[in-house]
Amino acid sequence: MNRFLLVPFLIAGLAAAAGSARAAEGADAGRRVKDIASVAGIRSNQIVGYGIVVGLNGTGDGNVAATKQSMQSLMARFGLTVDANALDAKNAAAVMVTADLPPFAKPGQKLDITVSAMGKATSLRGGSLLMTQLVGADNETYAMAQGNLAVGGLGITGANGSNVSINIPTVGRIPGGATVERTVATPFESSPAMLLNLHVPDFSTATRLAGAIDRDLGKGTAYALDATTVRVAAPKDLNQRVAFMAAVEEIKVEAGQPPARVIVNSRTGTIVIGEGVRVTPAAVSHGSLTVRIREQQNVSQPNAGVNVQGANPGNAAPPGGQTVVTQDSQIDVNQPPARTFLFAPGVQLSNIVDAINNVGATPSDLVAILEALKQAGALHADLIVI
Repeated sequence: MNRFLLVPFLIAGLAAAAGSARAAEGADAGRRVKDIASVAGIRSNQIVGYGIVVGLNGTGDGNVAATKQSMQSLMARFGLTVDANALDAKNAAAVMVTADLPPFAKPGQKLDITVSAMGKATSLRGGSLLMTQLVGADNETYAMAQGNLAVGGLGITGANGSNVSINIPTVGRIPGGATVERTVATPFESSPAMLLNLHVPDFSTATRLAGAIDRDLGKGTAYALDATTVRVAAPKDLNQRVAFMAAVEEIKVEAGQPPARVIVNSRTGTIVIGEGVRVTPAAVSHGSLTVRIREQQNVSQPNAGVNVQGANPGNAAPPGGQTVVTQDSQIDVNQPPARTFLFAPGVQLSNIVDAINNVGATPSDLVAILEALKQAGALHADLIVI
């Protein structure tokens, strides 16, 4: 029987057999295909639109020309002729509306939208978005948006110019605020085969994925094209194809071990060491030198000369000296003894962490140690700084 024309009961049988085999393997047998890969071409699409929010309590754009022109164009659609210069947009704001159109979205379904001010508006709280077209990269309309905004932020401005702002009052959301008007075509219906793309490219995982699909659904069903993509032969009938892909997504695969990496976040000091990190024999000595300089000014104030009334002028005390300021510098040098620790051959992650913790190394010390080990050729891992 041609595997491209599998009858429904055969697909159901394969799915049941695959489920039974996976249940027998236990919960730790591997990761599901749907958790490590996605079907090529089955993705969401970004859509965006320009609109007007009205009903604001004096927190709108004010005299922004673009907003006033938009209001004029909007009113012209209803047969009203108004001079843009005569309008005041203090209760209205020009906004950008964004949303993600999920795969297989059908006309009439609802989407959540995000509304963001793009002018001088200080808050969108209490506003209502007027009907806005949401277009895709091809400039075609895929959804229509309208509704009342839910704003989590709060902004208050006093008469003297002082203000208090909580969160971001210029961004709001409208749950279910857009209605899908057009369907985006996907290769799921027309493609002769399904392509599974791994979230993390890996030759080992791709090979194991193809082998797991062949084991559960028949030899020759899948083969790996490269480190990312696995080609899966699927039925042509749509009903059978949906059931077939449902069975494929539940297959468990033992993912390959990721490459050995050490990730360093230079801004936060966060360091993540992967399980596969190894080092060759190396001795590390890391210490710190502290130099403390204290400056103090000493003032010398001599006594002034004293003349005793009625005494012999020749017996008067000599005149006083000048005030002198002297510097008193103290320099202390403190260098704790540097502790040396040795990495044995093939040492693993736990040993690295224990050795570094034993010398009381800080995150910055750890970065310096790892960089030195990498330069010495003793660290067998990719050192990535983000």
